[in-house]
Amino acid sequence: MGADKWNTTYYPTGADAREKEWVVIDAENLVLGRLASEAAMLLRGKKVPEYHPAMDMGSNVIIVNAEKVKVSGNKEEQKLYRRHSGRPGGMKVEKYRHLQERIPERIVEKAIKGMLPKGRLGRTLFTNLKVYKGAEHPHEAQNPTTVDLKHCVYEK
Repeated sequence: MGADKWNTTYYPTGADAREKEWVVIDAENLVLGRLASEAAMLLRGKKVPEYHPAMDMGSNVIIVNAEKVKVSGNKEEQKLYRRHSGRPGGMKVEKYRHLQERIPERIVEKAIKGMLPKGRLGRTLFTNLKVYKGAEHPHEAQNPTTVDLKHCVYEK
């Protein structure tokens, strides 16, 4: 029967993949959920004209000042982060405030990972995310562009 010559649906291939750009987001005074959704959209490449849901079309995202991210309401005292060792009775529960003091990068990473697709593509996209505590990062050689997220600023 052969290929359908009337079907002109565009499907990108590996040759159509574009050069990944590098983007820096300063997380200081940004709301965690809004920052995470913007970062997830940049990682997926949803704002790119050639976007396809089954391919990695996104950017490499660098987030700095992870320790200065904000949450609204009582989440600072009530939000819980759980992890399990895999052993019986191995559940560890930690409050947002304690995890923020210990490993602030993990809070941002976990929020963004929850907004990425589950499966092989999501794991691949997650490798394009770099989160750092403090204002410095080791990716200056990639000449990253700065993204301004004014609509995500925390206002109390």
